[in-house]
Amino acid sequence: MTTFEHLMKIKRDKGAGYLLLIDPDNIDPKKIPVFVREASKAGTDAFLVGGSLMLSHEFDKTISRIKENTKAPVIIFPGGVSQVSFEADAILFLMLISGRNPEYLIGNQVQAAPIIKQMHLEAISTGYMLIEGGNVTSAEFMSNTKPIPREKPEIAVAHALAAELLGLKILYLEAGSGAKQSVPDAMIKKVSKHCSLPLIVGGGIRTPEEAKNKVKAGASFVVTGTIIEENSHGAMIQEFANAIHSS
Repeated sequence: MTTFEHLMKIKRDKGAGYLLLIDPDNIDPKKIPVFVREASKAGTDAFLVGGSLMLSHEFDKTISRIKENTKAPVIIFPGGVSQVSFEADAILFLMLISGRNPEYLIGNQVQAAPIIKQMHLEAISTGYMLIEGGNVTSAEFMSNTKPIPREKPEIAVAHALAAELLGLKILYLEAGSGAKQSVPDAMIKKVSKHCSLPLIVGGGIRTPEEAKNKVKAGASFVVTGTIIEENSHGAMIQEFANAIHSS
């Protein structure tokens, strides 16, 4: 079973999946084993690994440490071409379809593709959409692209349909790490109504209730990162997992 097939099975079996984002720049490497074991036990379905800057030089080691302490898939969520590793189970092969910066539409992908192919790393083609979150996030700043206005769901729908017609496998609606506001439920609902691709939703989700509402609106997977970094204990993770799985 491929990692993508495994994710789809999680969606079928649980209704929605909980993805936990680990930024190597924001976690003490010594704490990874205990943190990952607790997160797995608490109900995390898969781990995303990546960051906008990646100041750490231990990307491979970080992924290896995570994999040693969980049976859940470990998937790269790359912030740049350098964030590729044979240690991972898969990589979200991102196309920043909400922006018009050619480097994030095809430039970085062309550079990364031969490396990914040589590593035999499973690539999950992903339509990545930045959604206005109330402040300038690292993803917006680093990509030099404007997010989709949060009050314009029809623009998000049009981009989602383009991703579907291009043959991408999954959509990622992202308000950005540390966003003041998460992706609007109304936008998620409209995109899921008009587009058949599974939806990952992340950025600015601070409470289990908010995560639950994303699933009710149509999210297939919910991602948390910053809130768990600030409150890294199993009880908080379990609350999120329970809310997402019971939606």
